Amino acid sequence: MSIYDEIGGAAAVSAAVEQFYERVVADPELAPYFDGIDLARLKGHQRMFIAVALGGPEKYVGRSMGEAHARLHILPAHFDLVVGHLVATLDGLGVPQETIGRIGASLAPLKAEIAPGEAVA
Repeated sequence: MSIYDEIGGAAAVSAAVEQFYERVVADPELAPYFDGIDLARLKGHQRMFIAVALGGPEKYVGRSMGEAHARLHILPAHFDLVVGHLVATLDGLGVPQETIGRIGASLAPLKAEIAPGEAVA
């Protein structure tokens, strides 16, 4: 059984994405990344991406993670904050710690691509 199925499929992914973005955009360190962003569109991409990453039936057709985030110049510390919000969201939804760990392990390799550590001068 995939992680996607373990956590409850599309309904669980949608709930997680909604709660995750509530947390992220409320974080004063992360909120500036979302200025002028179409959150409804972003949430749709995020639902698709997470579903695929967790073994769901969807196909991700978006840009690569590096390409999608390059213009944002995300710092590694901010990536870590986002991961912390995801873990807290999943924990709050009752996802078992073992499953949260597996989700984190599947997303951890993206850090170098999303947050290469380049600061905007």
